[in-house]
Amino acid sequence: MAARPTWKGFLKISLVNIPVRVFPATDSAATISFNQLHGECRTRIQQKRWCPTCEREVPLSEVVKGYEFEKGRYVVMDEEDLAKVRPESTRVIDLVQFTEVAAIDPIYVERPYYLAPDGQMALEAFAVIRDGMKGKAGIGKLALYGREYLVAVQPRDKGLVMYTMRRANEVRSMEQIEELENVPSKVQPDQIKLAKQVIENFEGTLDLAEYTDAYQEELQRIIDAKVAGQEVIAPEEQAPPKVVNQMDALRQSLDRVSTTKKKSAKVAEIEKPAKAAKAAPVKEKKRARG
Repeated sequence: MAARPTWKGFLKISLVNIPVRVFPATDSAATISFNQLHGECRTRIQQKRWCPTCEREVPLSEVVKGYEFEKGRYVVMDEEDLAKVRPESTRVIDLVQFTEVAAIDPIYVERPYYLAPDGQMALEAFAVIRDGMKGKAGIGKLALYGREYLVAVQPRDKGLVMYTMRRANEVRSMEQIEELENVPSKVQPDQIKLAKQVIENFEGTLDLAEYTDAYQEELQRIIDAKVAGQEVIAPEEQAPPKVVNQMDALRQSLDRVSTTKKKSAKVAEIEKPAKAAKAAPVKEKKRARG
């Protein structure tokens, strides 16, 4: 099923305006979700809008938006009032600054979206800006879902990817975490060296497709078993081993990785001659000329 855009407008860089569409980059359907049921009869629960003053259910046509400016006092905002809130970011993603992609701290990144050209006339200009932004990220604003977001736009494959960003006042300082106050700033060099050796043994090319959601898979297995009327047996929970000496744990980790690599190398050596024998071409005997 083709993705549907959640926003249409313009990507603006100085005097350049490119019609674009914004698409969600994530798929919420990939996660198992549940409905609320009445435990006694297994009927899905209905959420009703109830007014405690009038003591009756309120239809959606009578529901209005209210802002509480004092305790128990509200000002009502109707659709005409909300329509007057028209910052430029409701129609335009105006990139006002460019920076290196590496300069964006991941802690500020919130949600990814894809940007694509809107219409044939936008194709070439979109491609020019995409290639011109290589290695860079443009910073701007976008009004989406009833609020204005700070966004970062950068090239990705054939298109552009846009991240909604948290603002500086939305990110808590790490200094507020009291548990970090007693963490030592310096440790023994031999401990660091050993830790680096363990880490280096696990280095490799990252492929996120290799990492599946074990929780979702196990959850689906249990759901399928219950649907089929089968008994669900939970695996035995294993407590993590207690770390008595950190240096001993690092040495044991290094020994375990080294042993695993040696076994893998031996298996590879055994398999190579066998594969070579299978792949070797069969020479045809020359026929004697009569």
